Amino acid sequence: MRRPSRRRLLQALATLGTPALVTAPARAAPTATPGGPDRADEDRIAAGRVLRFPRDHGAHPGARIEWWYATGWLDAGGGALLGFQLTFFRSRTGLAGALPGRFAPRQLLFAHAALTDLAAGRHRHAQRIARWSGDEALPEAHAARADTRVALGPWTLRRQAEGPQAGTYRARLAAPEAGFTLDLALTPTQPLLLQGAAGHSRKGPLPAQASHYYSQPQLAAEVALTLDGRPRRLAGRAWLDHEWSDELMPADAVGWDWIGINLADGGALTAFVLRRADGQALWAGGSHRPAGGATRVFGPDEVRLLPGRRWTSPATGAHWPVDWRVETPLGGFTLRALLDAQELDSRTGVGTVYWEGLAELRDARGARAGLGYLEMTGRAGALRLG
Repeated sequence: MRRPSRRRLLQALATLGTPALVTAPARAAPTATPGGPDRADEDRIAAGRVLRFPRDHGAHPGARIEWWYATGWLDAGGGALLGFQLTFFRSRTGLAGALPGRFAPRQLLFAHAALTDLAAGRHRHAQRIARWSGDEALPEAHAARADTRVALGPWTLRRQAEGPQAGTYRARLAAPEAGFTLDLALTPTQPLLLQGAAGHSRKGPLPAQASHYYSQPQLAAEVALTLDGRPRRLAGRAWLDHEWSDELMPADAVGWDWIGINLADGGALTAFVLRRADGQALWAGGSHRPAGGATRVFGPDEVRLLPGRRWTSPATGAHWPVDWRVETPLGGFTLRALLDAQELDSRTGVGTVYWEGLAELRDARGARAGLGYLEMTGRAGALRLG
């Protein structure tokens, strides 16, 4: 996937679209944001930086790319499951830094939502996108710095800071084009899981190839769902990631494979591999935290994700591995997608194609060891984040 020119990006911004997940060049200085240059220091990616909450639940507009990513599954009765995904992205364009006005396109906000209905064998998804100047007062599109409060039109995600359910994430979205609405309440049952070295997660051999990254596994999920006009109230389990970076991938990486699994014993397992064009691993990592225990961070030589059976998308022609062998210091497992067709084709919106779907982890005896989400990028053309 070729990186578009700056002129093409400007044209795309004018129509509230962008042909790829594109941000400013790595050497560009952070764009000034309302509140003064001291805020740029808060947004730098640095080893040893202590994450501070609730501040770091909020946005980091000086960083190039950022996302809040919630996935989970719901008990639909009779052993049936529904999977859900909601992701809000923020991307610094590197443009219009000196332009005045509340609508200067300094940032892009975009969001994806998906629902996997296993009983129907159907994967529904929708997306939204908007320009953002960095002004947090804009009601229709903003990402607050002080805590998680992200809005994109009628789609919202916020963390409740006070009251008896302090810490609960609430998300609302309506996707009439996909036939569903979601009203989510995701309540923590465990402490934050800081990925990497106290929240500084390496993504390549060079120090700059890193992110700040934390997870909230084992969230208790309560969902009011309307599906094709039929309202339902369901409960389940969820996972939330918040990650921000200036240089998330090495230049010779084409994409990554990632899993976030809520283990049946109450633990949490993360594993990821960044790939070269020949399919070989360029970098890897992840973590395991047992219920009530300390986090074990995996080194790049301790994680292997070995693809098995592949599903070919009739829409994009991409070949997505839907069965995997997962090897970490926790042991060896198999991972199986619960529905092959969980591809998100966003070429008409943000310009990328990826696979994001509900999957189960099974142990050596074949018993279910956990449920979670599998994400794959760079298999329908190289993913470019800058």
